[in-house]
Amino acid sequence: MRRTLRRSTVPDAGPGTLGPARIDARTKALTKRLRPGDVAVIDHVDIDRVAADALVAARPSAVLNAARSISGRYPNLGPEILVEADIVLVDDLGPAVMAIPDGSVVRLDDDGSILVGDHLVAQGDRQTAESIRGSLELARANLSVEIESFAANTMDYLRRERDLLLDGVGVPDIKTVIEGRQVLIVVRGYHYREDLATLRPYITEYRPVLIGVDGGADAIIDAGWKPDMIVGDMDSVSDRALSSGAEIVVHAYRDGKAPGRERVEELGVEPVVFPATGTSEDIAMLLADDKGAEVIVAVGTHATLVEFLDKGRAGMASTFLTRLRVGGKLVDAKGVSRLYRHRISNLQLWLLSLAGLLAVVAALWSTAAGQTFFGLVGAQIDDLTSWVGALFGGS
Repeated sequence: MRRTLRRSTVPDAGPGTLGPARIDARTKALTKRLRPGDVAVIDHVDIDRVAADALVAARPSAVLNAARSISGRYPNLGPEILVEADIVLVDDLGPAVMAIPDGSVVRLDDDGSILVGDHLVAQGDRQTAESIRGSLELARANLSVEIESFAANTMDYLRRERDLLLDGVGVPDIKTVIEGRQVLIVVRGYHYREDLATLRPYITEYRPVLIGVDGGADAIIDAGWKPDMIVGDMDSVSDRALSSGAEIVVHAYRDGKAPGRERVEELGVEPVVFPATGTSEDIAMLLADDKGAEVIVAVGTHATLVEFLDKGRAGMASTFLTRLRVGGKLVDAKGVSRLYRHRISNLQLWLLSLAGLLAVVAALWSTAAGQTFFGLVGAQIDDLTSWVGALFGGS
């Protein structure tokens, strides 16, 4: 339960976690400027897995959340990931913690007290593995309510986007040739780095069309490739990616407003605008399907009900329906990696090569020409041995 505290002086609060505070209500924006040892200050209800993974990668000493990291709506995955990574998590600190000046050195005590200097700013609930397990058990009891809400959102999306979802009405024309090719769509989501690394042989051999969804374009570049297309609202993709020469498809609202368009045009790139209600992940799949993709391989996208709910917004119902629409072509990256990986180990290859070499030697030995060849080789070896012996014997 949140406790509202007046600003006061604490004479001797004792030692605790120290670090410079970095504040941003948007966790995705904050992780871009976090440094190891910083204290991340966020306002994020139901921390999802993607946000937690990004925080863990930035290695802050602590995460201070103005909101509740587990609200109880559903069993979200983020808090457990943070605690398992030995990152201190303090919950339900209230709006006062967001008013800490960015860069101020904060102290976090074991009882959840947050201090700047000697001033008590806020106090919250310090999470442990045990407290998180208890909260998740309660959240699972409420899961049926969330599923009902998810189903209602799904039907609402189907009514509003029926023409796009069923008939492809509204899909814009693009320059990138997709017809008859395989398409790899990269979302900076669950295990995207591992999936891309596993798919390296597949990408090298099949050369699919590479589509990055917002920050997924940077993931493609970081892995050593160049995206053919970037789809999204352009809020988490770098200028480097936008200037890479990829075709840009800006995800716009249904009324045509596209907040990311201005940023792209300022870089001297003329984008394609795709108005749609769903997520950028959805329109990338619908675009690939409508333009004749043979296979759509998904990296970092959402595949299970818990992952849809973990995204924390009603719009994820569109992703569920989109997956049903393109399901005949869609292959999850983990499935591709398991199918494509080599079934023969390196040791087996060496043994096979050795067996082949011995077979060749045996075949040559059985012929007169082969015996003559081996005799000449033996004579050359004897000469070399004698020369080496004489060289070292003479010295």
